[in-house]
Amino acid sequence: MIRILLVDDQTLVRQGIRSLLSLPEANGLEVVAEASDGQQAIEMVPEIKPDLVLMDMRMPVMSGLEALQTLSRLGQLPPTIILTTFDDDQLVLAGIKAGARGYLLKDVSLEHLVGAIRTVAGGGSLVQPAVTQKLLSGLEHMQTEFASLDRPDPLTERETEILRLMAGGYSNKEIANTLGVAEGTIKNHVSNILSKLGVRDRTRAVLKALEAKLV
Repeated sequence: MIRILLVDDQTLVRQGIRSLLSLPEANGLEVVAEASDGQQAIEMVPEIKPDLVLMDMRMPVMSGLEALQTLSRLGQLPPTIILTTFDDDQLVLAGIKAGARGYLLKDVSLEHLVGAIRTVAGGGSLVQPAVTQKLLSGLEHMQTEFASLDRPDPLTERETEILRLMAGGYSNKEIANTLGVAEGTIKNHVSNILSKLGVRDRTRAVLKALEAKLV
């Protein structure tokens, strides 16, 4: 069972997502707690220890970004997916920098929502194609958010193949199964990819690869 903390200041949004995740198609997922602002989320995470957080970004009292930054600084940030709208591209980039593993539009379908939760809870990352281009357009204004936006060191053919699967949201285990190799081998490749791209996590690796047109 994947235990989820849902953080959103809109009651209807929380009720809607909870209802969706109670359907048979979302078997194995459960919203175990809800928070209406970032401060509540910070207080709940250590107590509830959720497997995944769905985090809105624009909330009163404390924003989702502030909550992400605080939990990350405390070393208590669970796998987190940002809930966003088309107008939140700069916040999403800042959220990813703070440690979020991906983002979803609030009008996402149940199929994509369930798939995203399982992917991120399983160690993967999520870069939704519908908003990728808008996010990338903001990278030129946020170069300091990344170690470097220069073209990274060349990737091997295998590393490029793995990076494409990472961009598709595959976890290390899923990539290993797809390519028919040991999971430890994939972990080594992913470490090399992160090093060559000059980033510290999978989500930023995918964003940088897209910006550099490597995938």
